[in-house]
Amino acid sequence: MDRLPWSRWHWLVLLGLGTVWILDGIEVTIVGALAERLTEPGSGLALSETQVGLAASMYVAGAVIGSLVFGYLTDRLGRKKLFLVTLGLYLAATTATAFSFDAWFFLLMRFLTGAGIGGEYAAINSAIDELVPARIRARVSLAVNGSYWGGAAVGAALTLLLLDPALFPADIGWRLAFGLGAVLGLAILVVRRHVPESPRWLYTHGHNDEAETLVDEIERAVERETGTPLAPVHATLDVTQRRSTGFGEIARTVLRTYPRRTLLGLALFVGQAFLYNAVYFTFALVLATFFGVPSASSGLYLIPLALGSLVGPLVLGRLFDTVGRRTMISISYLGSGVLLVGTGWLFSTGALSAWTLSGAWAAIFFLASCGASAAYLTVSEIFPMEIRAMCIALFYAVGTGLGGIVGPVLFSSLVATGRPGSVAVGYYIGAAVMIIGGIAELALGVEAAGRSLEDIAAPLSASPARASGAGADHDHDRVPPPPTPPRTYNADPVDDDPERDRELGALLEALRTGPLERSELQARAGAHDWAPDRFAAALHHGLATGALLPDGPDGSRSSADSDGAPGRVRARYHD
Repeated sequence: MDRLPWSRWHWLVLLGLGTVWILDGIEVTIVGALAERLTEPGSGLALSETQVGLAASMYVAGAVIGSLVFGYLTDRLGRKKLFLVTLGLYLAATTATAFSFDAWFFLLMRFLTGAGIGGEYAAINSAIDELVPARIRARVSLAVNGSYWGGAAVGAALTLLLLDPALFPADIGWRLAFGLGAVLGLAILVVRRHVPESPRWLYTHGHNDEAETLVDEIERAVERETGTPLAPVHATLDVTQRRSTGFGEIARTVLRTYPRRTLLGLALFVGQAFLYNAVYFTFALVLATFFGVPSASSGLYLIPLALGSLVGPLVLGRLFDTVGRRTMISISYLGSGVLLVGTGWLFSTGALSAWTLSGAWAAIFFLASCGASAAYLTVSEIFPMEIRAMCIALFYAVGTGLGGIVGPVLFSSLVATGRPGSVAVGYYIGAAVMIIGGIAELALGVEAAGRSLEDIAAPLSASPARASGAGADHDHDRVPPPPTPPRTYNADPVDDDPERDRELGALLEALRTGPLERSELQARAGAHDWAPDRFAAALHHGLATGALLPDGPDGSRSSADSDGAPGRVRARYHD
């Protein structure tokens, strides 16, 4: 799956799975924009400000519980079964929300809608990461999760029309908003029925024949589309097939095998969950309380914020695959935290208007949305396949439980004081947790750019030899080595780097037929799929140890590239 070129089949996966975040964006934005309207006597509900904050918390609480329940079932029963079930739950609950007749019913439906969306986080992120090639996994994952903000922008624009009393009565417009979300969800469900199960899940859960058939079909479809035969695969991985993974093994893996990665996941999720839920669920109350913006117009101020959040992952997503995860995630978290501190200070001094506050939010979330999307990508990559969905659910639940439930209630209370300084304190808290997340990434981050999921975290069901080899690295939380290709080279046992040795072995294998230009060697060895700078590192190591030799005139390096390596090389065994 990692070697496949991008094709129409991948677009089907994105259309069927990735577009669900548009629904989530619409949901959250609609409730945020509707907050003021739902407190009005003519709305049909007349919620208090406290009940508005409680509705936001009920949605998040439902998402937390739904992610845990459906996350476990996703690993046990399969990606496809659950991403159909969770979307079905969302459709039923959001449709019922449009017919709310009392506060308790509205709160209950918000809980169930959140449960469906929470289950989507685990099922969708695990499925997409297992179906998308490693070389572009980050940019695809960030674009998919970032599409949430496309939904947010659409939701904001819709509220401008649906909350206009000249177009719709006060007790009708907000109901139509929820109904439109259900219509979009139904269209996605129709497409999603054609998205296949993850071959990785099928193979490790005893459905190897089905997995082989599915992969053969995908490969044939891609070859027909591109007109180019796919290169053969030499790497192998032996697994002991299993039906499920128990909670005891999940706990041991998370707490004992990968403790550093667990701390990293918590730091990233708590930071982004607190920031996003606190700001988004209460932005309409801030605008109404401090700037007198009517509820019918609050969505207008959200559009720049949503567009900034959408553009950030689209513009910067490629850098997460080229520059690397650790650098870009740290920049996203630290940068948004610093900007939020500045925004809080300006807000407390009264220097901001409604529009400049919206502009400041747009700048903050340009970076923060990249970090938030990368948090889901990170926990999906750094834990074994058998518990991938459960880990996404677990970190989402804990992070959102700490940051997402507390945030809206806290901010609603701070806004209710009517004091800008109190709201600024909330901004400072949000900035602090984001900065902590950035520091955690610098200290604990795992560089996963361009690497196969099985190379980043060996499957729990891997063969004993493979498992024992990976286990030796677990105490230091290093990335276990990938499967060994037919030819390897290890010049210096003291300087042990299994990954570099594997990559040097791939270069030697590509040079079997004779000397190659550097660009051709990179293509034949499949080095375009490696992590950033790994090709250059393997090349220089091979030259330093004598495994590779320059192939210029008289063995010189006269054709060297800018980094000092020759433009043409050969293997020593051709002497």
